[in-house]
Amino acid sequence: MYAALWRALPGGRPVKALLCVVLFAAVVVALFAWVFPAVAPLLPLDNATLNAPASAPPSP
Repeated sequence: MYAALWRALPGGRPVKALLCVVLFAAVVVALFAWVFPAVAPLLPLDNATLNAPASAPPSP
């Protein structure tokens, strides 16, 4: 997959490397801007069960 992407990108090695970095950054931005906010309501991230029992002494 990476070899096909490398062959599909135009330019020499420095240009291809820069384009790979830009593409990676675009994917990360898209994930944080659209995908993760859309999936967050479906995940049980706010159901924390870290409360200690009432009879347990407080930890230092």
